[in-house]
Amino acid sequence: MKKLIFVVALFAVFTASAQTKIEAKEASKHINETVTITGKIFSGKLIASNNMTLLDVNGYNPNQDLTVMIAAADRSKFKGKPEEDFKGREVTITGKIIEYKGKPEIVVTEPDQIKVVMSDNR
Repeated sequence: MKKLIFVVALFAVFTASAQTKIEAKEASKHINETVTITGKIFSGKLIASNNMTLLDVNGYNPNQDLTVMIAAADRSKFKGKPEEDFKGREVTITGKIIEYKGKPEIVVTEPDQIKVVMSDNR
């Protein structure tokens, strides 16, 4: 039984470390793939009508490389205001890239999917 647990744990570590890492400008080439992306949040907005948060990565809408969407149901999991807290920050985002209206997007459902890069001196 201990061997089985060890093998499962080892597989989980290997799978996690095998995550594809890309730059945000490459997002459109990885639709339907789960990746970790590095980029800068240029702007963010809270859409009051549905309490959805949108973050623009590596450019301002409509010229961003990637959009990060946080749905109303998941927004309460974040401390503070994501549209303000991440603005101007270099981040890594992990998730599945989807295509929305011809643009790449990652739907973030958990706070640990988006992290500020440590070299950001804010």
